[in-house]
Amino acid sequence: MNSIYIILCIIIYFLFLSVISLLTGKNDGNESFFLGNKKSPWYIVAFGMIGTSLSGVTFISVPGWVASSQFSYMQMVFGYLLGYAFIGLVLMPLYYKLNLTSIYTYLYDRFGFFSYKTGSLFFILSRTIGASFRLYIVARVLHLSIFENLGTPFFLTVLVTIVLIWFYTFRGGIKTIIWTDTLQTFFMLLALLISVYLISKDLGLSFTNIIPFIAESEYSKIFFWEGDQHFIKRFFTGAFIAIVMTGLDQDMMQKNLSCKNIGEAQKNMLYFSISLIFVNLMFLSLGALLYTVAGKHGIIFSKPDDLFPAVVLSETLGFPLIIIFILGLIAAAYSSADSALTSLTTSFCVDILNINVQDKLSIIKRKYVHLSFSILIFSVIVLLDFINDQSIISAIFSVAGFTYGPLLGLYFFGLFTSYKVHDKFVPYVAIIAPILSYFIQKNFSIGFEILLINGLIVCLGLLLIKKDNVSLTK
Repeated sequence: MNSIYIILCIIIYFLFLSVISLLTGKNDGNESFFLGNKKSPWYIVAFGMIGTSLSGVTFISVPGWVASSQFSYMQMVFGYLLGYAFIGLVLMPLYYKLNLTSIYTYLYDRFGFFSYKTGSLFFILSRTIGASFRLYIVARVLHLSIFENLGTPFFLTVLVTIVLIWFYTFRGGIKTIIWTDTLQTFFMLLALLISVYLISKDLGLSFTNIIPFIAESEYSKIFFWEGDQHFIKRFFTGAFIAIVMTGLDQDMMQKNLSCKNIGEAQKNMLYFSISLIFVNLMFLSLGALLYTVAGKHGIIFSKPDDLFPAVVLSETLGFPLIIIFILGLIAAAYSSADSALTSLTTSFCVDILNINVQDKLSIIKRKYVHLSFSILIFSVIVLLDFINDQSIISAIFSVAGFTYGPLLGLYFFGLFTSYKVHDKFVPYVAIIAPILSYFIQKNFSIGFEILLINGLIVCLGLLLIKKDNVSLTK
């Protein structure tokens, strides 16, 4: 493998991102960084959000799932539609009505100071862990396939990655992210389509018979009506995952809040949600093709996540596929990481530091916070590599899933009840709920739906600390 050509392509790719950053980051004010001056075109936001909602983990893992679960993941994707409809019709009108910069400000208006800080801190914890883990996986693939052969230590690979992301996001923030994510989504989808084309060509499939070939394969079953993959369970789990990981997530909602008005934000959500159905179906189809071509050429891999890299790096399908794979992987990973860094900066500045968006002196504080989160993510990734124990790493990543439960419970209790609560006790409820959920999951066969149980425990806890005979209607 010629690493020099790959490195050259990566450099050119980041030059494109840097040019976009320079063009969009001329105004480095807080209003531009946090909300893009509310001038983002909805169709650009919708397209870019495809890349943000996916990640390097999706790019590598989803194709590998089809051997064990076939196309059952689509049941959750269909559930996403219900969740996105709830976001577009209930949550986004609320956020626009309150004119929010951070969506967690709603918790202050609804419950009080401690609830507000609790929601924000749970988001910051979750996003820091999630972004670090996703970047770790991609950095490992890049390091093992390219930079290790050049004698580059892993921490240096990570450092360069973080510095590049910091460089093209530190001025423009969300205004830059809207446009860089558009470019990165384009490269990710291009990599997906070209990969499907090259693998199909190797299998002797024409454009007209790819779909029948996949449909007739052993991997293509979508609907299941028993066990852990039961349609009803997966569908509603998908709906709630979409609500918490998009509608209650500052990272994803910050892009929606940068649109000109609620009507354009809702159009963005509609077209984005429909697009995700086809994109996820394409990734699963790619998985079916990858397993077929791996069997044809006797390509060996140890686990499902290694399928795509193993086929590509075997060079069986030629060097161009390696270039496409690396660029697609970077695009998928960095479109998720750069927006996470921006949203973490926004949440910490607005929710924790309470900076005045209009205050020019607070720009310096924002830049220090942005740099600090860059250093924090770098440190967590290096720590994950130091641990070098897959079971521990998986456990750490699973913690991020539990942190969304308190957000789900807080928002649903706030939206669908009129009770006021003793605000100072809310942090205790939010901490106890994930702990109880963990013990429930350890003793029962429960998967993704632990999120719902976690949120339900929070709602029950809030009922216990409600103020007697006091509601919003009184």
